[in-house]
Amino acid sequence: MHKNIKQMIEYPKQGIMSKTIFRDCRKDISLFCMTKGSEMSQHSSSREAIIYVLEGKGVFNLRNKNISMLPGALIHMPKKALHSIKAEKNTSFLLVLM
Repeated sequence: MHKNIKQMIEYPKQGIMSKTIFRDCRKDISLFCMTKGSEMSQHSSSREAIIYVLEGKGVFNLRNKNISMLPGALIHMPKKALHSIKAEKNTSFLLVLM
């Protein structure tokens, strides 16, 4: 598999767009593109995850702790951890579920 992730970044007019990059029985990799001001309300995942920020600026709230989402940030999220996201600028990131 070979894909140019930067070329896949595409922001909707408003809200959030996600694209599946790769999926098999153990891993699921998705590209998320959030427009400025969009949010994902607090939720949890049954799987452990890694978030890698590609561009933009936002806040990733993990277990009531704010983490800056700036290009190059790598965030580890344990399974079942409560989290939410707010995009302060158009923000894109990779979500790797394991």
